[in-house]
Amino acid sequence: MTTRPFMVILHRWFGLAAAVFLFIAGATGAVISWDHELDAWLNPQLFHAYSADQPLSGKALPGLELANRVEAQDPRLRVTYVMTESEPGHTSSMMVEGRIDPASGKPYDLGFNQVAVDPVSAEIQGKRMWGAISLSRENLLPFLYKLHYTMHLPEVGGIELGVWLMGLIGIVWVLDCFIALWLSFPNWRSWRKSFAFRWRQGGHKFNFDLHRSGGVWLWMLLLLLAVTSVSMNLYNPVMRPIVQTFSTLTPDPFDSRKPVAPALAAKTEPAVSRERVAQLAREDGQRRGWMVPVGGVFYSSAFGLYGVGFFEAGNDHGDVGLGNSWLYYDAADGHAAGAKIPGSGSAGDIFMQAQFPLHSGRILGLTGRILISLMGAVVALLSATGVIIWARKRRARMLAARHAAQLALPKASRRRTAVAE
Repeated sequence: MTTRPFMVILHRWFGLAAAVFLFIAGATGAVISWDHELDAWLNPQLFHAYSADQPLSGKALPGLELANRVEAQDPRLRVTYVMTESEPGHTSSMMVEGRIDPASGKPYDLGFNQVAVDPVSAEIQGKRMWGAISLSRENLLPFLYKLHYTMHLPEVGGIELGVWLMGLIGIVWVLDCFIALWLSFPNWRSWRKSFAFRWRQGGHKFNFDLHRSGGVWLWMLLLLLAVTSVSMNLYNPVMRPIVQTFSTLTPDPFDSRKPVAPALAAKTEPAVSRERVAQLAREDGQRRGWMVPVGGVFYSSAFGLYGVGFFEAGNDHGDVGLGNSWLYYDAADGHAAGAKIPGSGSAGDIFMQAQFPLHSGRILGLTGRILISLMGAVVALLSATGVIIWARKRRARMLAARHAAQLALPKASRRRTAVAE
């Protein structure tokens, strides 16, 4: 078999293997580029503070104080992420986990892992299980977000099947990007055809051009999405080892720690408070000359680590550039455990820092998000047109084989077959 037929077969089966998953990932990606805005529109109770409608209700409390009050209201839970300040008129969104139930010795099953708190009254306005398999208004956007990179496949034996599956799909996608580009230019004399669209002819010719020429025009962006999707899902097992062959990488604060089981993690109380960690981070930030305030604090009970992010209220996503800076502290004694500072470190560090901002488009702010949203639709379109091309060619091959079989029959048999049809 010569090279081109072999590549055609590879492209066909790579495409068919990934088509459904890329269609879903593309369609959901087009939507979740606007997850915060759509979520706020669907669920105002989770984002709009009731106190904002009462001008004389009082002053908003600091986020760390709100977290303490929420834990006091419901001793079953522990706040694992809180922003130090909330946007005017907005709730304070917190992530939570269950503490140990003395009766069972296991963490409480709260039925939710995210709460929306009024910053003035400290009232919990809404609760939800972020990432639950549900199409309700409260869960729709988190459901789509998690569907995008896990297909909601379960974790088995500590292995996140969905994360690995979509990471492997990403690897196939990267390889197929190069195969598709090679196939799109069978010879240099007719290279213009690979950029053309037969708009007026319609039908299968236009479908074919959408698939081939659309992929050629947007090839660099498709490759970027493919590579960054591998980084998002297989960051430690695949992408970091590859990058380390070309550049040194700063150790990740979590790499040197082994996570403990949820039950044990729930039993362990941090010896250092959120307030103390926020103060340590604030002092470290001042020594580094940072002008951005401490914006949020998270606690990982599994790793015994605090993380402190630096951002203005409302910019917790890191909407432009390489994202926000983070400092990490040991929850046992508060010693510095590492940092992630965008734009610093080796070339490999900066490359890794760019993966999420590139994949989400946030590296270019609003313009990037619009572009990535459109690219999500393109990925879904290319997946669909590829399947249509395969189905049409398969039908043509089946008809040709059937016709050849009929020609091989004796004349009388062919007549009986025709009559029967």
